[in-house]
Amino acid sequence: MTRILKKDDSSEVRHVTLVGLAWNAALSAGKFFAGYFGGSQALVADAIHSASDFTTDIAIIVGSKFWNAPPDADHPYGHRRFETLISVGIGLAVCAVGIGLGYNAIVALNEGKASKPEWIAGVMAALSIIIKEALFRYTRAKGRSIRSEAVEANAWHHRSDAYSSIPVLIAILFGIFFPNLWFADSVGAIIVSVFIVHSGFEIAWPGIHRVADEGASEEVAQKLKGIALACPNVISIHGFRTRYVGSDLHVDLHVVVPADMSLLEAHDLAEEVEQKLIDSGENVVDALVHIDPYSEERAKRGETKTIER
Repeated sequence: MTRILKKDDSSEVRHVTLVGLAWNAALSAGKFFAGYFGGSQALVADAIHSASDFTTDIAIIVGSKFWNAPPDADHPYGHRRFETLISVGIGLAVCAVGIGLGYNAIVALNEGKASKPEWIAGVMAALSIIIKEALFRYTRAKGRSIRSEAVEANAWHHRSDAYSSIPVLIAILFGIFFPNLWFADSVGAIIVSVFIVHSGFEIAWPGIHRVADEGASEEVAQKLKGIALACPNVISIHGFRTRYVGSDLHVDLHVVVPADMSLLEAHDLAEEVEQKLIDSGENVVDALVHIDPYSEERAKRGETKTIER
């Protein structure tokens, strides 16, 4: 078995997250004051959404230290599962914020509270959309380059904030140009909440699957099987399994080889298959290859010949 220890990317994770945290702080303050003094309940709600990013940013900064810890006696597969748990936590936190904002907006509608937004609120909402979209693109690119699902999840949190500001801007403009539509701002806040809950669900759901030991997609699995089958002297493979631990992929498989191969030759072949799987570009960090000698009798019974060239 060949096991590759994933490079400690905690410093890169902290850097990209700190950039987002600084912008979130500025946007939260800007949107809150612009919403408060500009008379927009929707923008104040959006400011609270941006403020919720502080929690997820801090969770990633602290969590990156845990999930980059090397394997130990209690965690032989490493600690990457912390990354998945944090991603799920981010998603659930986003959902909770969305539900809370939607509830407050519905209460305001029922009480007939009117908002008369000013231009300062509209300008701030437009700036928020531009800045958060830029943050999304920057954070997603960094997350993909270091293969961190938590950083990518946080990027989509930025995108949800950008999306949430679009109906806010529309509601503010309606309130400015059509003052008789007193309910527009509250309706905008409700629309924001729906976007936020949907975004939170999309962040949490993949992580929930991975906590349940989700394997690689069919496309990735077929690619890895093809790599193993392409190795010289591999007759067929079977017992192929994959599972994610955080963003790391672990692979197990049985490889059928000619029965007259020496033990040393079979061992070298197993190492070749393992290394090629790790070099596949699919974030495989651990490959366990079991060698089976070819037998016509066993092949007829279907015990060794499930996938062949």
